[in-house]
Amino acid sequence: MTAVRVRGLQKRYGKTTAVDGIDLDIQRGEVFGLLGPNGAGKTTTVEILEGYRDRDGGEVEVLGVDPGRAHNSWRDRIGVVWQSTADAPELSVAEITRNFAQYYQHPRDPEQVIDQVGLTEHAGKKVYHLSGGQRRRLDVALGIIGDPELLFLDEPTTGLDPEARRKFADLILGLAQEGTTILLTSHYLDEVETLADRLAVIARGVIVAEGTPKTLGGRATAVSTVQWIGEDGLQTLDTATPAKAVADLYAAHGEITGLTVSRPTLEDVYIKLIGAENE
Repeated sequence: MTAVRVRGLQKRYGKTTAVDGIDLDIQRGEVFGLLGPNGAGKTTTVEILEGYRDRDGGEVEVLGVDPGRAHNSWRDRIGVVWQSTADAPELSVAEITRNFAQYYQHPRDPEQVIDQVGLTEHAGKKVYHLSGGQRRRLDVALGIIGDPELLFLDEPTTGLDPEARRKFADLILGLAQEGTTILLTSHYLDEVETLADRLAVIARGVIVAEGTPKTLGGRATAVSTVQWIGEDGLQTLDTATPAKAVADLYAAHGEITGLTVSRPTLEDVYIKLIGAENE
């Protein structure tokens, strides 16, 4: 079943076309990553899906409803984690979570949500006393307190240290395992590769590639680089058949020293995609 269906989405600001005919499908229960450089149309697209921005053309359905005509009952079914949500620093974690719960008809239990995001020991702490990682966990708590079917995550780990990012990834994967559909935007490609089932790259208002992290932009079939230490030092071979190349090396030389095989990283593919679009 489809959670998000987009056909021919368009958005203009004066003479500037921000989104130019996007088609997109996100399945229920999927973690979908939307990548793109600043100014590519990514944020505009997400805000249209969230119902916070009008579109100029195309068809959009989110959980079977047009966001541009949605009522409060539809908003109860989605959650949004902004880059910063908790704007009441004088309240405690428990107070602000309970307050947000009142905005929904069928919220989750605030204490259970606080425990789910790992803040039980900090429930009585004021927001302004939280660390960056704790603050981000609170943002997620406020995003899921309404028990959403679809969760929007906008650059969820910006500013977090590596350890906090790893813990945050575990939290998001836990939500996905519960069946929550997640739309994620992030500039951390290693994070997207870990979390996303599928992803799309948007550049200059259009989708330039779509697929799984392993197949995006032809990554699965891209030329691999085989390296090893030979008699003349470091040797390098670019090949579309790395397994055969390694087998041939063993057949010719026996044990190989310093052997490595690498395909283009997701970052390599991403940079190539947005670079080609910007040329």
